[in-house]
Amino acid sequence: MNSRERVLCAINHQQPDRVPIDVGGTRQSGIAASTYHQLKESLGISSTTRVYDLYQMLADVERPVMERFGADVVGLNRPAIAFNIRNENWKPWQMFDGTPVEVPGGFEPAVEDNGDLLLVDDGEPVARMPKDGFYFDRVDKYPGAAHVDLDGYEPPRLTDQEVEHYRAQSEALYQNTDFAIVAPMGPPYELFYGLGTGDFENWMITLASEPDYVSALYEKLVDAWLDNLRRFVDAVGDRVQILQVNDDFGTQHSLFLSVEMYRNQIMPYYKRGLDWVHENTDMKVLLHSDGAIFPLIPSLIETGFDILNPVQTSANGMDALQLNGQFGNQLSFWGGSLDCQKTLPYGTPEEVVREVQEHLRVFAPGGGYVFASVHNIQANVPPENVIAMFDTALAFDM
Repeated sequence: MNSRERVLCAINHQQPDRVPIDVGGTRQSGIAASTYHQLKESLGISSTTRVYDLYQMLADVERPVMERFGADVVGLNRPAIAFNIRNENWKPWQMFDGTPVEVPGGFEPAVEDNGDLLLVDDGEPVARMPKDGFYFDRVDKYPGAAHVDLDGYEPPRLTDQEVEHYRAQSEALYQNTDFAIVAPMGPPYELFYGLGTGDFENWMITLASEPDYVSALYEKLVDAWLDNLRRFVDAVGDRVQILQVNDDFGTQHSLFLSVEMYRNQIMPYYKRGLDWVHENTDMKVLLHSDGAIFPLIPSLIETGFDILNPVQTSANGMDALQLNGQFGNQLSFWGGSLDCQKTLPYGTPEEVVREVQEHLRVFAPGGGYVFASVHNIQANVPPENVIAMFDTALAFDM
């Protein structure tokens, strides 16, 4: 099997020739630029590390690294991943820890008096990286605000330039590689998270107390999403296998919201979009949602999500055996490798191998599983642990 066939086999709940592997194919299964640089040094790979996601400071995973770890997935992303800065005109830059990287030419953070880095978009501060930090934190755009005036409000649509980018890049990836292609294309703003104002607390109050406003807003967001989906599908045809939607419904310990609230206020709107995807394309839909979301999974399946990522097995109630036993026939799992908050950064390589093998024995047999880190591999993770994680998956005998 080639990579595309392997992934398609797995997400259609058939047994592939080996476990499909995702090494940086999404912005939620990536690797911090500093760790990636150290990883390449450990592997004897000499090349310049590029930061393609400035928000999370994620590295663009290069072909030699993908081949070394048997990667089967590649991402199709917008030309401007974060902060409206296009990934072009690369230039050298140095991270706080001394890691040499390349960044897009439009990346021009201001250095504040205390050494923090501040990013400004259209005259407004949007993100700050604390001195000696590893990624940016969002700055509240409109503190205390959780509304827009819906009269005349239009959510953002894909531009002609973005549509042409998707067309050209999907053709290049499909024709020049055999990777499965995953593309993030959810609503203009995550429905549960709201308008992206940065003021999560006030948005939660709005969500709970103003159902008519929320419903009217969601109608506009989904109308825009459907317009974007139609133009996206027209551009990429059948070259994209997985459509990704991001919305975090869980904390480490429990859901952010009740199952009832999800079903009444959010599910109908996601379902409207996913119904269109399933009726008009062959794409599978991957939901990225962190945390303890076990009670919500039946409703997510009913909504139309086909794949769950990152499968945070260290969160409350997210036991691998129980997940696979109850939902493995209805849902594919993408991630679930090991505890990436404790074992991966702080364990020994032997402990990494043992935990990865335990999870592979649960998730891999019979298909329905793609191996990936549980969210992004963070800074200061030992390279030997990253190698142990992916090598264990690559060598796993089903």
